[in-house]
Amino acid sequence: MEGSTGNSPAPPPAFRNRYWILRHGRSVPNERGLIVSSLENGTKPEFGLAPQGVEQARSAGESLRKELEEMGVPVDSVKICYSPFSRTTETARVVAGVLGVPFEGPSCKATVELRERYFGPSYELLSHEKYAEVWAIDEADPFLAPEGGESVADVASRLAGVLSSADVEFHGSAVLIVSHGDPLQIFQAVLSGAKENPSFLDDASDHCGESIAPRMIENCCSMLLPRPLC
Repeated sequence: MEGSTGNSPAPPPAFRNRYWILRHGRSVPNERGLIVSSLENGTKPEFGLAPQGVEQARSAGESLRKELEEMGVPVDSVKICYSPFSRTTETARVVAGVLGVPFEGPSCKATVELRERYFGPSYELLSHEKYAEVWAIDEADPFLAPEGGESVADVASRLAGVLSSADVEFHGSAVLIVSHGDPLQIFQAVLSGAKENPSFLDDASDHCGESIAPRMIENCCSMLLPRPLC
């Protein structure tokens, strides 16, 4: 597993906050090898974290707490925005507990736009081996969605909205984004584009073809510990 290294760089003029991303810990769908991407299924309690995932979330919280302490960032400046899926909600709750941030308070916010990318009814609750079919579509055309699902462009658009809203709502905060593999990789592309050109957020979906199609990080290898983005 890879943790963040060093201090987060000072935010560029385009942003009012520092941002970190965190993928949820190992979940029951991960262990069962299932695609659970709809909001209806994803919020069911039975699709939350596996025991290993709870420990991973706790470790992520400790890593972030240590980094924030080294940076001199006060706990009261921490904001946690998380997908309402069970696996991300439980991850955010554990991390908040480690940091000493009241989960039911205003510093923690369920954000539906951070939900998992919906792969469509044809893939829902099927084997995760089916991801390869979606990724083939992404590589061919990031504007093309699986039947009834979301394209890379669709996800880029809603994640750009999250970033814009957070930068209006918060000021000088340490913002932790807790989401899922595909959305977080797309989020990184959106943030990278916005750092170069602030107007990128206004039409992020138009630019999504400029970056590589995302790949699901199934085993939490490189997003398990909080990664500073800006």
